[in-house]
Amino acid sequence: MLRMRPLPPISQFNKVLGSILKMGHYATALSLIQNKLQQFQVQVNICTFCIAINCYCYLNRVDFGLSLLGTLFKRSYTPDVTTFTTLINGLILQDKTPQAVELFKKLMRTREIEPDVVMYGTIVNGLCRTGNTIRAVSLLRIMEEGSCKPNTVVYSMIIDSLCKDRMVDDALKLFSTMDEKGIFPHVVTYTSLIHGLCNFGWWKEATRMFREMLDSGIAPDVHMYSVLLDGCTKEEKMKEAEGVLEGMIQRNMDPNVVTYNALMDGYCLQGQMDEAIRVFNTMVDRGLRSNVFSYNILINGYCKKMKIDEAMHLFRELPRRGLKPDNGTFSAMLWGLFQTGRCGAAQKLFNDMQTASIIPDSQTYGILLDGLCKNGHISEALSLFRTMENNSLHPNVVMYNILIDAFCKDKKLDIARALFNNLSSKGLQPDVKTYYDDIRFL
Repeated sequence: MLRMRPLPPISQFNKVLGSILKMGHYATALSLIQNKLQQFQVQVNICTFCIAINCYCYLNRVDFGLSLLGTLFKRSYTPDVTTFTTLINGLILQDKTPQAVELFKKLMRTREIEPDVVMYGTIVNGLCRTGNTIRAVSLLRIMEEGSCKPNTVVYSMIIDSLCKDRMVDDALKLFSTMDEKGIFPHVVTYTSLIHGLCNFGWWKEATRMFREMLDSGIAPDVHMYSVLLDGCTKEEKMKEAEGVLEGMIQRNMDPNVVTYNALMDGYCLQGQMDEAIRVFNTMVDRGLRSNVFSYNILINGYCKKMKIDEAMHLFRELPRRGLKPDNGTFSAMLWGLFQTGRCGAAQKLFNDMQTASIIPDSQTYGILLDGLCKNGHISEALSLFRTMENNSLHPNVVMYNILIDAFCKDKKLDIARALFNNLSSKGLQPDVKTYYDDIRFL
């Protein structure tokens, strides 16, 4: 294009730059704007600036984007709603939602621009991402009363956030409001609600809503089926779960790894390891590549059945499959080894974990402390506990309970009492288990 004479209009360059942006080649787009367009003296416009701002935002350099905003003003350009929405989204992407909200409020106060539904939706997304669902609902009410009405996307984001906050009743009420206002839900809306209902164990309501969605002519996607299948397995309805999988295949929809993992997990939870392995093999036969979560599910299942050798076989298979074990993998294996009294192997595995630069989380440390104590190694458990404290890792009340219980059983009440008295100085509140152990001091 730059060799053409006369040069194409900037609108043509912007189309190319926009395509490069959509492909995720942000640095390339910026290089073309900053070097090539300037070199050939192509006059950029506000759309070009907006593309550049977008690139900076996706590169986590919203500060450069804000600098470009200043350049816009100096060139007497008037930034439009899209420009400001881009900056707001950039701030949110960099976990700077409070600053994004402040910018939005300033725009509302000064009335520099009239926010559109995309800008409102961007702020709603930021609030929901940071757990400020109630504030997002308040903003929704402002939209409902104003001239810029919320659309399906805005309602769906808030419904999803309410469900994640376990406020499913409120999500259902908001869903009813959509119907009253003539705003039609889409598959994402239904997926969020069905997921929320399944998490509460409201299986009948979830299936009713699924049928309602089908009757409305909305086709379920793979994610929806995975959510529904996961709900079946949590309710131990494995026959229904297999039916969901069959329904997917009948609709010419390819189940993904998440779908098969959910089905495997259901069988593992019921101790049906042969069925879980069958599902795993089916997944591989269909050309899908298993991930570390697939292995974690099976390893955990075998450990719960005390089949540690089978679990260890899968654990050793991970590197051969190009997969790296994570905290979940090590935690499952450590639990299984301690449960079968293989303390030496467990401690070696923990050392291997640290050598692999995998930082243990609180669950892993809890398993270690519990395993050491139950196998009579309470001095080693206390030493590990002290190491955690010295490394600025903060033990929780569950870990204190494990040690207090172990020292009570070992008749070392002075150490148990010292641990109990230490809780308040660490800002921890004793729970029922702690107080039960406290009674044993008397």
